[in-house]
Amino acid sequence: MKQLALINPENVSEKEVKEYPVRESVRAIVVDEEGKIALLHVVKENYFKWPGGGIEGAEDKMTALNRECDEEIACDIEVFGEIGSIVEYRTIFNLKQISYCYLAKVKKKKGVPTFTDFEKEKGFKNVWLNYEEAMNSLINSQATSVEGRSYIVPRDTILLKEAKNYLAKL
Repeated sequence: MKQLALINPENVSEKEVKEYPVRESVRAIVVDEEGKIALLHVVKENYFKWPGGGIEGAEDKMTALNRECDEEIACDIEVFGEIGSIVEYRTIFNLKQISYCYLAKVKKKKGVPTFTDFEKEKGFKNVWLNYEEAMNSLINSQATSVEGRSYIVPRDTILLKEAKNYLAKL
């Protein structure tokens, strides 16, 4: 998968990042039958993000992506393309994160998300927006957390810009 960007706002050196554990995660830009895109609104920290999360245990990328979409947007999905990967050097957690991002469509009806206690605490809500609304929501986010402001919003904005041409063909 093509690496689209390195997010390294604190200019961590390659030597320093070699000491960081690596977390692999998956994300999806999921489109429904009306052409709307799923976003998660992190209400209590005032930003938006794509559904997805860390790959757990022996999961492969597709298993993890399906699990995350089932939990966060309550949808079975069908992956139809790759967008690319983004690497983040997160000094706030001393972590190197690699996010693999895909394009997907809803296979069945949407249900009710089963957010974790952590996600409930942060006020996660799923919303379905057209491309322009999704882009505006991302770029106008005023994230109150360092994680949202310095890593998640820049990462997810890059991914949506990269996906624009794919989404236009739908």
